[in-house]
Amino acid sequence: MSIVRRRLSPEESRDNALEAARALLLEAGPQAVTLKAVAARIGRTHANLLHHFGSAAGLQKALIAAMAESIVGTIAAAVMRARTGDHDPREVVDLTFDAFGKDGAGALASWMILSGNVDALDPILEAIHGLVDQLAEDKDMHGPALHEETLSLVLMALGDALLGGPMASALGLSRGTARELAVRQLTASRLAAGLPVKA
Repeated sequence: MSIVRRRLSPEESRDNALEAARALLLEAGPQAVTLKAVAARIGRTHANLLHHFGSAAGLQKALIAAMAESIVGTIAAAVMRARTGDHDPREVVDLTFDAFGKDGAGALASWMILSGNVDALDPILEAIHGLVDQLAEDKDMHGPALHEETLSLVLMALGDALLGGPMASALGLSRGTARELAVRQLTASRLAAGLPVKA
């Protein structure tokens, strides 16, 4: 008896490819996110993925856009929770650092930029800009300070994802030092704005 494989909709096929690309990113790094590798992972043809993404760079850009949406959604949820009680800078710092570090967004963005894809950060930048604009509509979030906090936090998280381990080691500091600095900075900023902060 032969097994009949269900035909996937274009959206399902694209989502499966992005899920496989994300798995490859986490398992083997950004250089592993190729059309051939993703096609093999999901049992599709190279031509099928070309149809959906146009090129390996297109696949990587779609992956980073999906990751950016997820990252910003997670951070937004943490910020919204913080609005209902005391602000918890550590949660926001950890989510941001994890997104760029262990979840692979920093490595993928850097790989894409070094490979000549100068627009690699656009999806992340657009998603973060949208989040900051949305949060700035709340008078309690202090628009200009929020933009500065976001800039600092994202640059620290991206830098930590790329060089945090070796840099901390070279300076004789613990691996989590950059996170602690980010928590202190965000806490100080929140307190200066008169917002409550969890101890």
